[in-house]
Amino acid sequence: MKTMYRINTRRPAGFTLIELMVTIMIGAILIAIAVPSYTMQTRKSRRTDAKTALLDLAGREERYNSTNSVYTSAPANLGFAGPWPMTVGGGYYQISVCVNAAVANCPGTDAGTGAAFVLTAQPVPGSTQAKDTQCASFTLDNTGLQSVTGTSAATPSECW
Repeated sequence: MKTMYRINTRRPAGFTLIELMVTIMIGAILIAIAVPSYTMQTRKSRRTDAKTALLDLAGREERYNSTNSVYTSAPANLGFAGPWPMTVGGGYYQISVCVNAAVANCPGTDAGTGAAFVLTAQPVPGSTQAKDTQCASFTLDNTGLQSVTGTSAATPSECW
């Protein structure tokens, strides 16, 4: 009598090493694409803090000017309690005020008249926003001129 052996035709359960490596590679590619995009969008959304603070501060300067006929660089006159530069929003930007009556070296103003101001928002040193090279700092003056600085060729309309 012949003995019949049963041949196991089922595949063993689990993944092969090649299947696992292909899955890991696909995941790594997706992460390599998603993380920089997420970081860029996060930096872009944090710029709103700087822009909002500058526009609010410009409104306060104009209100002060309407009653006193000069702009001021004193934080208390503008409703702030602390010296410039002052951290605003989520803590990623610092704003500062330069009124040419108080500081003779404001860029783009007539020195010594008190009739112009320059507001600046710069990233807090050491924060993640300091790595934003496209729109590094924001500037707004009493004429409404909005400008940005950065290492790349960003225009104010791209940042503001």
